[in-house]
Amino acid sequence: MMDQKPGNAGCSGSACGSNTASQMASSMQDKLIAGSLAKIKNKLIVMSGKGGVGKSSIAANLAVALAQKGFKTGLMDVDLHGPSISQMMGLEGLLDITPDRRVLPMAYNQHLKVVSMQSLMTDANQAVIWRGPAKTGIIRQFVADVLWEDLDFLIIDCPPGTGDEPLSVAQTISDAKALVITTPQEVALLDVRKSINFCRTINLQIIGLLENMGPFVCPDCGEAIELFKSGGGAETAHKMGIPFLGSLPFDPAVVITADSGTPIIDQNADNQFAKALNESVSNIINRL
Repeated sequence: MMDQKPGNAGCSGSACGSNTASQMASSMQDKLIAGSLAKIKNKLIVMSGKGGVGKSSIAANLAVALAQKGFKTGLMDVDLHGPSISQMMGLEGLLDITPDRRVLPMAYNQHLKVVSMQSLMTDANQAVIWRGPAKTGIIRQFVADVLWEDLDFLIIDCPPGTGDEPLSVAQTISDAKALVITTPQEVALLDVRKSINFCRTINLQIIGLLENMGPFVCPDCGEAIELFKSGGGAETAHKMGIPFLGSLPFDPAVVITADSGTPIIDQNADNQFAKALNESVSNIINRL
């Protein structure tokens, strides 16, 4: 929305009336946003400078892990062009609306509620073709119009990069903290360092760096296998001066369970990925 200059002598009556109505609507939305955010203790933006690092699967499993610990948790998918959280959580159908036009998030379980762009689309294969202002508008609506109620955590799954969505989230939720996701190899770490500098540029506090797709133990020979090298996340966190929250092993079961609609941490708590994630979740909680 463009700022309107006061005292514009050339403003017609209809234009002035339209501007006033727009300003009133924006002011009302600001109040709704403030009211929603006041009920949420911790807001975490899950982000990465590069796609394909497993950011959404971590956001989904992180939200479930927090809910398992008894925290009232919300999961907000703002990857507007490629929403995948609904699929990963096994949620189908459209969001319900209350008589006073508040949006009800979908319940994954008694402690976890979810909102995704996918739950607003009647056709799952429909392409979302939006420019920046439209994306900012829907993100603000996800905060203002959704009936989140009291939450201990709101996990926000952002698309990769440093564009409109993470910037809009950071501007809308000023006290959010960033959880930066990477994989160990240099090609991913190059973009992740840009994400870290992005956070610093806009004064978005970084809670730490979490490495995904790290070495895993071969089930046959017991040898540690490095598909994407190892140690890159810890080294980058040290060089960039941010906390390192842990390394999650590569595991095909994470993909299989995501496709089935039940995050792995809710299917197999003894899985090596699930154990490593729970350790990282403890590190996150301790840092808060």
